[in-house]
Amino acid sequence: MSNNNITKPGVAGSTVTRDLRELDVTTGNLYESIVIMSKRANQISNNIKEELHQKLSEFASANDNLEEVFENREQIEISKHYERMPKPTLVAIQEFLEEKVYFRNPNKD
Repeated sequence: MSNNNITKPGVAGSTVTRDLRELDVTTGNLYESIVIMSKRANQISNNIKEELHQKLSEFASANDNLEEVFENREQIEISKHYERMPKPTLVAIQEFLEEKVYFRNPNKD
């Protein structure tokens, strides 16, 4: 379920009204589908968070110079990029509907 490129075409930038009947087609159970999508959203969120921390750690300095904090345009651009990205929940729902998420239920196996 890994996804390195989170900025995906076709993912809505904001909340979208969904037909609940579409969400349980794959699993046959709406609640199971929601659990799968929420676990995938958590994975995406953790990946984004790790990636952001890695990029921002390059800017960390031992001494806190107030002028450096306000002058770092590249750091600001990186932060803005991550703020513009679609929310992990929206990406997870889109991946689930496009059947791009691998899942299994050990209780059914």
